[in-house]
Amino acid sequence: MTQRVALATVMDRLAIDAVITGYAVAVDDGAWADYGALFTPDGRADYRGAGGVEGPAEEAARWLEETMRLFPVRQHLIVNRRIDLEDLGGYTGDRAEVRADYLNPMCLARQAASGPEGGPPGQSGTATPDFVTGGRYTFALDRAEAGWLIRRVTVHEKWRRAPGP
Repeated sequence: MTQRVALATVMDRLAIDAVITGYAVAVDDGAWADYGALFTPDGRADYRGAGGVEGPAEEAARWLEETMRLFPVRQHLIVNRRIDLEDLGGYTGDRAEVRADYLNPMCLARQAASGPEGGPPGQSGTATPDFVTGGRYTFALDRAEAGWLIRRVTVHEKWRRAPGP
């Protein structure tokens, strides 16, 4: 591998990492236009592994927008990212796959409205998550003229802790 190819590979990895981070931030912030901009025109999202929908990214964004209203406080942590770039005889290609673990604590609207720990709104401190889930994402990405974009994201939920007995 030449130095030029090695540098291009590092740049691809950094760009792909930025897309994955952008995905988490868009979902956490409810930035659905930003979410949609991360996908190829034919991009798809599969949330069935976490009790959700599967379909075009635009439809998935609408489902997420509706569902996430239940959890106005949420934080995606996407870690242990394994990026596999398509190998074209020692050169990186135009496709990549990312497998990454996630932890996603969220607070229900009733708790966020009443403030941390059920106290008055605006009180300082931290709210205790009502719902926490963890698992693994699989992202398939394509290189586009504008940069790397998500062709498909699939959620594989491994566990969850929800309100209740």
